[in-house]
Amino acid sequence: MKALIQRVKYAQVTVDDKIVGKIAAGMLVLVGIDAHDTDQSVDALADRLLKYRIFADADGKMNLNIDQSKGAILLVSQFTLSADTQKGLRPGFSTAAAPDEGERLFIRVVSRISERHLFVETGQFGADMQVTLQNDGPVTFLLEN
Repeated sequence: MKALIQRVKYAQVTVDDKIVGKIAAGMLVLVGIDAHDTDQSVDALADRLLKYRIFADADGKMNLNIDQSKGAILLVSQFTLSADTQKGLRPGFSTAAAPDEGERLFIRVVSRISERHLFVETGQFGADMQVTLQNDGPVTFLLEN
């Protein structure tokens, strides 16, 4: 499982010209589900996301997690994060989870994070989404399980 975290001033997801998810300051998390991912790897990544310290403390150092910063989380499924880009000029997607399993595991990560964090929004799994954001920093990290 991969999570591309972007610290944002704001972010939103639009599907068919309708906003389906929108946050103010916090984290936009693009989530890629790989074929080998399990419930346990999803749970581990959800826990890590909530504890990951990417927000500035009073001294300007990245010492605060999402709860401590009182930020929001926007979770967006990102199939292309699971692409095999090791060789060639075209990405391969055999390493990504099948759509049904990817959706099940994405719903699980949303559920695990929502159980422990108040401000969670999502995109729409499998949809053609338009994502708008203002990256804060820019600060971007790739977490992998």
